[in-house]
Amino acid sequence: MDKTFTCTQLIQEKLEALKPNTHNTVNSLLDELALELAAKVDAKIENGETLGILEGIPFGIKDVYMLQGTYTTASSDLLKHYKSAYTATAIQKLLDAGAIPVVKENCDSFGHGSSSENTIFGAVKNALNPDLVGGGSSGGSAVNVALDYTVFSIGGDTGGSIRQPAGYNGVYGLKPTYGRVSRYGLMAYASSTDCVGPIAKSIEDVRIVLNVMSGKDIKDQTTYESKVISEAHLLNTEAVKTVGYFKNFIESEAIDDQIKSDFLATIENIKAKGITVKPLDFFDANTLVSTYYTLAMAETASNLSRLDGTNYGNRIEGENLKETYMVTRSENFSEETKRRIVGGNQVLSQGFSDEIYLKGLNLRDQIIANFEDDFTKVDIIVSPVTPSTPPKIGDSLKDPMAMYLSDAYTVGFSLGELPTLTVPQGTATGLQITAAKNNDELVLKFANFLKDTI
Repeated sequence: MDKTFTCTQLIQEKLEALKPNTHNTVNSLLDELALELAAKVDAKIENGETLGILEGIPFGIKDVYMLQGTYTTASSDLLKHYKSAYTATAIQKLLDAGAIPVVKENCDSFGHGSSSENTIFGAVKNALNPDLVGGGSSGGSAVNVALDYTVFSIGGDTGGSIRQPAGYNGVYGLKPTYGRVSRYGLMAYASSTDCVGPIAKSIEDVRIVLNVMSGKDIKDQTTYESKVISEAHLLNTEAVKTVGYFKNFIESEAIDDQIKSDFLATIENIKAKGITVKPLDFFDANTLVSTYYTLAMAETASNLSRLDGTNYGNRIEGENLKETYMVTRSENFSEETKRRIVGGNQVLSQGFSDEIYLKGLNLRDQIIANFEDDFTKVDIIVSPVTPSTPPKIGDSLKDPMAMYLSDAYTVGFSLGELPTLTVPQGTATGLQITAAKNNDELVLKFANFLKDTI
């Protein structure tokens, strides 16, 4: 350690870079907390104490995670004054490893969106072109990493909300296997697909952060013990012999010509390395998007029913209790959130649940079975992250259906609970690498292989 700068200087530098908020990535700066923690790190170094694996590393937190004593707004009017009473398990593990949170990051309100425009803090601007959206819902997190405002950020991925903005901003973004990282302290969108994951500029950073956050948590019954992924293991890329891709993703009329040709060129590069590539059959994009949104809207309608101004949020008084509930939710939820709550209550209502919701559950089972069959034939599945490049700011708000369809290539892997990583290679919006459940290590291995291949 050459001690050319202090931890306090590093944190100060990141806070100064974030302060102008040129890309609308900042919901709140954690300057007091960050500088206090930095001073402790400097004291540790001065005293020759043992340092944690992430000691002094500045990171960002999507504003849907609890961090005790900080504002946790979910980028919404309803919670704009809400302060966390406790800290999310994944964030606590990062704090215990010495990492320093510097910012709560802008996102689509309650995770509802694919562009980070559904927010009270202004649309997040793309790191590569500020006229374009930053992607969503973890847009602020991806942009901060891309611009080096944070070393890594913690996003949340329900149907692609880490992977898509990572692709739009040219960085790595991992949705781990469902249950690998505790969801305790993450505001629930759709509980059956919500995943906590890192966005970073290198595979090694993703590996370290994933290891720190992983593990069983008694506060989240879906979690499980997982093996630590070692750096040495990622260097052995010979485990991947066969790679698959979904034909209908590439043959779809929705895909941009450039993304299609770049993806096919990537497939040829993989073949040239002696790896067998197999085309696979999968559900069409409309079926995937319909299944995902049917289930996600149903779950978010249920999860957000607690937000009525009684225990949480910005209460607006009406003439009676019922009217208070109505006006509080009407005035404080975004148009997109209201659209999803209404849609969710519709598919759960009597007369519709059998016809729509149960059909969605059945299709999800078929999707999972399809994946299980695929992974008897191939080790890895590669796919584009998105069918098209980022839209201009404002366009997605005019056409919600187009926004939903932009998730066509990400939602299937969420329904399958599979580990999926966006890498900033292969197409203009990156490439997704997916493996069977609990095979997060294989995903990172193949990413390491691709880094030097394409």
